[in-house]
Amino acid sequence: MSTVSKQVVAGILFSLVMVLFLSFSFFYLYPLQDWSLLWEVEIMDIPGAGFILVFSIVIGIGFGIRSGLKDKRQLREMEDALHHVEQGRTITIPETATSEVQQVWKKVDALGKHLTDQARYSQKLANEKAEEQEKRIQEIVSQERNRLARELHDSVSQQLFAASMLMSAITETPSSHRTPHEEKQLGMVEQMIHQSQLEMRALLLHLRPVALKGKNLQEGMKELLVELAQKVPLEIEWKIEDMSLDKGIEDHLFRILQESVSNTLRHAKATSLDIRLIKRESIIILRVVDDGLGFDVNESKVTSSYGLQNMRERAIEIGGTFKVISVPNKGTRLEVKVPVVENEGEKND
Repeated sequence: MSTVSKQVVAGILFSLVMVLFLSFSFFYLYPLQDWSLLWEVEIMDIPGAGFILVFSIVIGIGFGIRSGLKDKRQLREMEDALHHVEQGRTITIPETATSEVQQVWKKVDALGKHLTDQARYSQKLANEKAEEQEKRIQEIVSQERNRLARELHDSVSQQLFAASMLMSAITETPSSHRTPHEEKQLGMVEQMIHQSQLEMRALLLHLRPVALKGKNLQEGMKELLVELAQKVPLEIEWKIEDMSLDKGIEDHLFRILQESVSNTLRHAKATSLDIRLIKRESIIILRVVDDGLGFDVNESKVTSSYGLQNMRERAIEIGGTFKVISVPNKGTRLEVKVPVVENEGEKND
């Protein structure tokens, strides 16, 4: 039952109770000689008793609708305020609110400021953590990752490519000695080699250095996507807007992109991939959409997936939100939203 409906019912019940109480009190003090007058005397062609009941019900409905609409408007304002708080924006306390409701508004405002400070602090910690880790282990990790990626590319990746070319030549060469079953098995082998190539490319993608190595997020994303478009049989589109971000936020968003693209290559069997990095008002949005197999996001093995957990934790570390929408055989949409929190010094400027 809606708020307005509840208030209407409450208004009707209250008006009926008041009519009964006042009528009982009046007739107790001034008893009628003939109670039939209540039915015989008519007001606007309606018996007196019926007129009193109808009038009380109408009054109750009127007050119920007025009170319900007022409560509904306040709840809608509160919902909008919570939405602003979620996005890191400030709220304005309505001057028309009652003192009790204003206390609730003040608590919501205090909660919004607390969440903003927490997001700012989380982003500051992420920034400091990224800079410290970059100084301590950047060189060692980068060298080892590059070495592994180079060896895999020069050995296993080249062998898979050669095997793929060989299998393509075999399957495309007509032969009267092969049975349909053998043809099917050769096709399966070719498909397995093709999938292994995608797995290898995803692995090489994972072996990229964690840091952006002197590049900003936009440069790193474009370089990664251009390379993928050249090596992977996917139709890749992207829109990357220019914006200035802290180092910690850039590193986390870049790693989330790597993880999501790697999952697409390994599991989705997609034919197209769309990446967006945009800024709307004070929100940074990273969106990755594919048209692959999709999955049921409610399955336990999906919710406990290391890749999804890792991306969700990275989004939370920078004060953002992580959301995945996927439909089997329809594709997957991953979206990260990070509020841009200005530093105190920037506000004063």
